Amino acid sequence: MPAPRQVRRLGLLALALWAIATADIRLWPAALTDPLWGPLGFITTFPMAWVSVWLVLKLGNLAPRELPAGAAFVGSIAMMIDGAALRFAPWLYGTDDNVLRLGAAWLLWGYGVSFAIALIWARRSTVIEGTMPLP
Repeated sequence: MPAPRQVRRLGLLALALWAIATADIRLWPAALTDPLWGPLGFITTFPMAWVSVWLVLKLGNLAPRELPAGAAFVGSIAMMIDGAALRFAPWLYGTDDNVLRLGAAWLLWGYGVSFAIALIWARRSTVIEGTMPLP
Protein backbone atom coordinates (compact mmCIF):
# COMPACT_ATOMS: atom_id res chain seq x y z
CA MET A 1 0.00 0.00 0.00
CA PRO A 2 1.53 3.34 -1.01
CA ALA A 3 2.05 5.96 1.65
CA PRO A 4 -0.05 9.14 1.49
CA ARG A 5 3.08 11.07 0.49
CA GLN A 6 3.63 8.75 -2.49
CA VAL A 7 -0.02 9.10 -3.54
CA ARG A 8 0.25 12.91 -3.42
CA ARG A 9 3.48 12.96 -5.40
CA LEU A 10 2.13 10.60 -8.05
CA GLY A 11 -1.12 12.57 -8.26
CA LEU A 12 0.81 15.80 -8.83
CA LEU A 13 2.97 14.05 -11.42
CA ALA A 14 -0.18 12.91 -13.24
CA LEU A 15 -1.47 16.48 -13.30
CA ALA A 16 1.89 17.80 -14.55
CA LEU A 17 2.16 15.19 -17.31
CA TRP A 18 -1.41 15.88 -18.37
CA ALA A 19 -0.71 19.63 -18.52
CA ILE A 20 2.44 19.10 -20.61
CA ALA A 21 0.67 16.82 -23.09
CA THR A 22 -2.29 19.18 -23.33
CA ALA A 23 0.02 22.13 -23.93
CA ASP A 24 1.80 20.16 -26.68
CA ILE A 25 -1.50 19.54 -28.47
CA ARG A 26 -2.67 23.12 -27.99
CA LEU A 27 0.58 24.87 -28.93
CA TRP A 28 1.78 22.61 -31.75
CA PRO A 29 -1.29 21.26 -33.58
CA ALA A 30 0.74 20.92 -36.79
CA ALA A 31 2.81 18.25 -35.04
CA LEU A 32 -0.34 16.12 -35.19
CA THR A 33 -1.76 17.08 -38.57
CA ASP A 34 1.40 17.32 -40.68
CA PRO A 35 2.00 14.24 -42.87
CA LEU A 36 5.64 14.00 -41.70
CA TRP A 37 5.49 15.24 -38.11
CA GLY A 38 2.30 13.34 -37.21
CA PRO A 39 3.83 9.86 -37.52
CA LEU A 40 7.10 11.10 -35.99
CA GLY A 41 5.13 12.19 -32.93
CA PHE A 42 4.10 8.60 -32.38
CA ILE A 43 7.72 7.45 -32.63
CA THR A 44 9.03 10.12 -30.26
CA THR A 45 6.46 8.97 -27.72
CA PHE A 46 8.81 6.13 -26.74
CA PRO A 47 11.53 8.28 -25.13
CA MET A 48 8.94 10.60 -23.58
CA ALA A 49 7.09 7.61 -22.11
CA TRP A 50 10.36 6.19 -20.79
CA VAL A 51 11.09 9.48 -18.99
CA SER A 52 7.53 9.54 -17.61
CA VAL A 53 7.88 6.01 -16.24
CA TRP A 54 11.27 6.89 -14.76
CA LEU A 55 9.63 9.88 -13.03
CA VAL A 56 6.92 7.60 -11.63
CA LEU A 57 9.62 5.32 -10.24
CA LYS A 58 11.74 8.11 -8.74
CA LEU A 59 9.12 10.60 -7.57
CA GLY A 60 6.92 7.82 -6.23
CA ASN A 61 9.92 6.27 -4.47
CA LEU A 62 8.76 2.90 -5.77
CA ALA A 63 10.44 -0.47 -5.95
CA PRO A 64 10.60 -1.86 -9.50
CA ARG A 65 7.88 -4.41 -8.71
CA GLU A 66 5.59 -1.49 -7.74
CA LEU A 67 6.18 0.34 -11.01
CA PRO A 68 3.24 -1.09 -12.99
CA ALA A 69 0.82 -0.09 -10.23
CA GLY A 70 2.39 3.37 -9.96
CA ALA A 71 2.24 3.90 -13.73
CA ALA A 72 -1.37 2.70 -13.78
CA PHE A 73 -2.24 5.12 -10.98
CA VAL A 74 -0.60 8.09 -12.72
CA GLY A 75 -2.02 7.09 -16.09
CA SER A 76 -5.53 6.59 -14.77
CA ILE A 77 -5.58 10.04 -13.17
CA ALA A 78 -4.29 11.69 -16.35
CA MET A 79 -6.74 9.68 -18.47
CA MET A 80 -9.68 10.73 -16.31
CA ILE A 81 -8.60 14.37 -16.61
CA ASP A 82 -8.28 13.94 -20.39
CA GLY A 83 -11.70 12.30 -20.62
CA ALA A 84 -13.39 15.04 -18.63
CA ALA A 85 -11.51 17.83 -20.42
CA LEU A 86 -12.19 16.42 -23.89
CA ARG A 87 -15.88 16.14 -23.01
CA PHE A 88 -16.46 19.38 -21.10
CA ALA A 89 -13.59 21.69 -22.14
CA PRO A 90 -12.23 20.54 -25.51
CA TRP A 91 -11.04 24.08 -26.22
CA LEU A 92 -8.13 23.34 -23.83
CA TYR A 93 -6.66 21.19 -26.61
CA GLY A 94 -7.65 23.40 -29.53
CA THR A 95 -10.62 24.36 -31.67
CA ASP A 96 -10.15 22.11 -34.69
CA ASP A 97 -12.01 18.78 -34.53
CA ASN A 98 -9.28 17.05 -36.52
CA VAL A 99 -6.64 18.19 -34.03
CA LEU A 100 -8.84 16.99 -31.15
CA ARG A 101 -9.24 13.56 -32.76
CA LEU A 102 -5.55 13.20 -33.58
CA GLY A 103 -4.58 14.55 -30.17
CA ALA A 104 -6.82 12.02 -28.43
CA ALA A 105 -5.27 9.24 -30.54
CA TRP A 106 -1.77 10.41 -29.57
CA LEU A 107 -2.76 10.51 -25.90
CA LEU A 108 -4.14 6.96 -26.00
CA TRP A 109 -0.99 5.78 -27.77
CA GLY A 110 1.17 7.47 -25.15
CA TYR A 111 -0.71 5.86 -22.26
CA GLY A 112 -0.37 2.44 -23.86
CA VAL A 113 3.34 2.88 -24.53
CA SER A 114 3.90 4.08 -20.96
CA PHE A 115 2.06 1.13 -19.46
CA ALA A 116 4.00 -1.31 -21.63
CA ILE A 117 7.32 0.28 -20.67
CA ALA A 118 6.40 0.07 -16.97
CA LEU A 119 5.55 -3.62 -17.30
CA ILE A 120 8.73 -4.45 -19.21
CA TRP A 121 10.85 -2.39 -16.81
CA ALA A 122 9.39 -4.15 -13.77
CA ARG A 123 9.79 -7.57 -15.36
CA ARG A 124 13.41 -6.95 -16.34
CA SER A 125 14.23 -5.55 -12.90
CA THR A 126 12.80 -8.54 -11.07
CA VAL A 127 14.59 -10.98 -13.38
CA ILE A 128 17.88 -9.14 -12.91
CA GLU A 129 17.41 -9.05 -9.13
CA GLY A 130 16.73 -12.79 -9.20
CA THR A 131 13.26 -12.58 -7.70
CA MET A 132 11.54 -13.95 -10.77
CA PRO A 133 12.75 -16.88 -12.85
CA LEU A 134 13.03 -16.51 -16.59
CA PRO A 135 10.30 -18.35 -18.51
